[in-house]
Amino acid sequence: MSNEIRVRFAPSPTGYLHVGSLRTALYNYLYAKKTGGKFILRIEDTDQSRYVDGAVENLISTLKTMGLNYDEGPIINGDFGPYYQSERTEIYQRYVDELIEKGKAYRCFCTEKDLVRMRQERKTRGLDTRYNGQCLSLGKQEINDNLKKGKKYVIRLKIPKEGEITFYDIVREKVTFPWDMVDDQILIKSDGFPTYHLANVIDDHLMQISHVIRGEEWLSSVPKHLFLYEAFGWKPPKMCHLPLLLNADKSKLSKRQGDVAVEDFLKKGYLPETLLNFVALLGWHTPGNEELFTLQELEKAFSLKRINKSGSVFDLEKLNWMNGHYLRELDLKVIGQYAKKYFQQAGYKIENEQHYNELVEIARKRITTLEEVTEFAKPFFSKLVFTKENIEILSSTTSQTLFEYWIDKMEENQEMSETLINKLLKQSAQELGIKGKNLYPPLRLALYGSEHGPELPTIMDILGKEKVITRLGDCLK
Repeated sequence: MSNEIRVRFAPSPTGYLHVGSLRTALYNYLYAKKTGGKFILRIEDTDQSRYVDGAVENLISTLKTMGLNYDEGPIINGDFGPYYQSERTEIYQRYVDELIEKGKAYRCFCTEKDLVRMRQERKTRGLDTRYNGQCLSLGKQEINDNLKKGKKYVIRLKIPKEGEITFYDIVREKVTFPWDMVDDQILIKSDGFPTYHLANVIDDHLMQISHVIRGEEWLSSVPKHLFLYEAFGWKPPKMCHLPLLLNADKSKLSKRQGDVAVEDFLKKGYLPETLLNFVALLGWHTPGNEELFTLQELEKAFSLKRINKSGSVFDLEKLNWMNGHYLRELDLKVIGQYAKKYFQQAGYKIENEQHYNELVEIARKRITTLEEVTEFAKPFFSKLVFTKENIEILSSTTSQTLFEYWIDKMEENQEMSETLINKLLKQSAQELGIKGKNLYPPLRLALYGSEHGPELPTIMDILGKEKVITRLGDCLK
């Protein structure tokens, strides 16, 4: 084992990347960057029944979108591959044979029917429903007979029945589990594939993982893992279990109460910069409790010692506030690039890059997510629809006189500029005697579809001279 810090993010390809998994990936990435270590991506795909086609590609793509580039893993590779557990099954088999020889694991020939009966019996007696260790008592001859008959079996860990285990966790500090709370975990399933628990320990050792940073739900598995490390004579990595992510009602964050996939939030127009900043604070804080960080700033500030013990509430209001901040503060070109796909999805053709950027600049001060940008932009790209009340304003004598005046003046001038627009507004008041609510609201309504909105010079500049004349003409009786 080297002294290098090596951490891993090891998801199962069972669907989209959960925001909780994003936090786990982020904390591993940040710790590697802070310490000059390596961030490894490993795909734990041994449960073939839960494998989802395209999940690995989506996972890698999402990590790339979020800026969390790994040092070793699929595509990139390294000295400790392969990085798909399904390609490492021969390795696991060698080690599980060693466990059986050492008396640390055993074959279990119980059928699913047997297991259902056992669980029911234990439940009736008021006990937990874990495996009762029935196959522990099988003799060598009986085991050989079962193997000759071709009976299916799994391999289970032989956990001590008495005493307790104590270990140190970076977040939880001293943790103790009685052995009678730990079950004889299946290590190899009847299909020959290893379970998470065996593959995880072997791979972490062979890949020289120095710190295991993962969700709190895995804390109860640590006794099994440490038992395996001891059985193999290996030094275990340091453990760090992250607090749960909670809904507003303090229940565990789940799909039942809304979106939890990173992909969902990105589609809705939350920025990658926002999501990284937001999830970083779900369980971690700085001494000064600052809230706004770039990824580079997080790399410098992050510390495992400042991870909270208690669960963190996924506060959608705070996420919206933070996204609004990034929409306003990031470089306009960055926001413009992010926004383009929403314009394309809406069928809005961008013909003038300058006018597009001007529109995005106005929109980003008024929206919470990029998904809303097309609704804001709609009046510039779609035919305006007027209510009965709108039509009454547009068809009034003063409005009709105003529109005719502006069409004539626009056609007289080759170029439309802010100077010209302000001049015509002034002349409209002086020459036509049209002022205040009879001047600005009708023009804005005719050009933008609402009496309220951006400044008139801005609206006209984005529309362009021809469209301004056309829209004013459409409003003439």
